[in-house]
Amino acid sequence: MDYMTISDASERWGISRRRIQVLCTEGRIEGAVKFGRQWAIPENANKPSDARIKTGKYIKGDIDL
Repeated sequence: MDYMTISDASERWGISRRRIQVLCTEGRIEGAVKFGRQWAIPENANKPSDARIKTGKYIKGDIDL
């Protein structure tokens, strides 16, 4: 299996390297493995969907801002 670096995935998917690191840490990129301090992402991995809150409404708790 061929792997790509976080920088390669960043260019391919159009998102920051830091965001990809977070996705790898959260286990949201299927097949990503960590070797020491670096992540290896499978070449055929799909870009995960954006699960961040976009509506401005919080799911848990009643916080008024």
